[in-house]
Amino acid sequence: MSVEHNNLIRFTKITKKKDGMFANFTAKGVKGGTAFTANIAVDLLAAEVDPGDSLEKIIEECARIAERDVKKSNLQFEGLQAI
Repeated sequence: MSVEHNNLIRFTKITKKKDGMFANFTAKGVKGGTAFTANIAVDLLAAEVDPGDSLEKIIEECARIAERDVKKSNLQFEGLQAI
């Protein structure tokens, strides 16, 4: 993976599901020898945007929420505590 694509979050699409509409993002990066990929979905209602708003506004507001929440996340490996 080239450095120019390291640790980037990219908008991919907007999806409509039975429980709401979501802005979808993909994160890819490499840090300390670990490569990671993550999919992020932000509910448009949580971002307080309307589906009729411009795509730029929807992406910007949802990206702001995604960035904030991903930075605050405290992920753990499943079952690692048992080791």
